[in-house]
Amino acid sequence: MNRGKIVAIITGAIAITIAIAYLFFVLLLDTRGEMKPAPITQIPSAIAVSPLSSTPTTNY
Repeated sequence: MNRGKIVAIITGAIAITIAIAYLFFVLLLDTRGEMKPAPITQIPSAIAVSPLSSTPTTNY
């Protein structure tokens, strides 16, 4: 076998290994159950922000 063919086989094997690992990772994440949003009561209330300058500026 020439060197190019060996490199192609090794590259393909690495690509297939990464693809299979990715599929198992997605499967693992998918079997964790339904994703639920955070409860509204635990979100902090809005923080008052004061402007840095008293004159309005226009940015173009």
